[in-house]
Amino acid sequence: MQRRSLMLGAAGALCATALPALAQTFPDKPVRVVVPFAPGNTLDASLRQVAEEFRKNTGQALIVDNKPGGGGTIAAMTVAQAPADGYTLLLTNTSMLAINPHTFSKLPYDAEKTFKPVTGFLGASLVLAVNAAKVQANTLKDFIAWNKTNPPGGVSYASFTAGNSSHFAGVILNKRAGIEMVHVPYNGTPPAVQGLLAGDVQAAFLPLLAVKPHVESGKVKVLAISTPKRSPLLADVPTFTEQGFPDLEIYIWSGISAPAATPDAVVSRLNAEFVKALQSADIQQKWRAIDFEPLPMTPKQYHDYVQADSKRWAEAVKISGFKASE
Repeated sequence: MQRRSLMLGAAGALCATALPALAQTFPDKPVRVVVPFAPGNTLDASLRQVAEEFRKNTGQALIVDNKPGGGGTIAAMTVAQAPADGYTLLLTNTSMLAINPHTFSKLPYDAEKTFKPVTGFLGASLVLAVNAAKVQANTLKDFIAWNKTNPPGGVSYASFTAGNSSHFAGVILNKRAGIEMVHVPYNGTPPAVQGLLAGDVQAAFLPLLAVKPHVESGKVKVLAISTPKRSPLLADVPTFTEQGFPDLEIYIWSGISAPAATPDAVVSRLNAEFVKALQSADIQQKWRAIDFEPLPMTPKQYHDYVQADSKRWAEAVKISGFKASE
């Protein structure tokens, strides 16, 4: 995905724009961001870091309101039903806006019409990690060949939840490589890592940060990374694209959205403040040290980004036959 090109020029154009009077007085009280995860999640922690920059720049608090559950629908509906004044926002993610519309037969919100895009927020890579003791492979090519020596269904891979990017990454690899790994969903990243370490599954699609300590201990090997370029945290690990699988260029992303009726002037002001926070030296340094990337975008860039990603996940969901009721 051309995520970097989507970000070019975003901050400069926004900062140079004269905002209407309504936006110039905004915000004059704390802004609430509803998060579809429990406290302690990596996205939750990252938002709290941005909240400190927001407070320094605006003089107002950015309140993190955790409402986990329902595949993000609880958080989504909380914001959808809130006043459209810019003081209640939603931390969205890949599943809520790009995957759920293809896996749920019916959602209580419309991924495109219920919310107004504000900006991209954070991106991170996925890696294909394997249990070093269980899998005799050092490259993706070796792993595929090793898969084919096992009976159909004899190899399993973990995801951090069913119906998510880590689930469908395995679906895409199965399809493109002609293998038949069995999907084993876990309830979150930590238990998926534990399942991999215990050998309950031989492989997993997980965030790089989650497996890096176990790579260093020798318990896990990383065979490929989903970003367009190699990560400086594991510079020896080639990308999926380098190894002939460009369909597995996958980015786990999140963004900020507002209720659909929020005035454009307020959205523009919010965009400017979030872009400023995301481009701060402190945020850039902290996030890139753990394989996170700030994703400041204009509202239109974020809208187009989500739409493009939704189209690519529609194919993976169709191939898998997965329905959210599963």
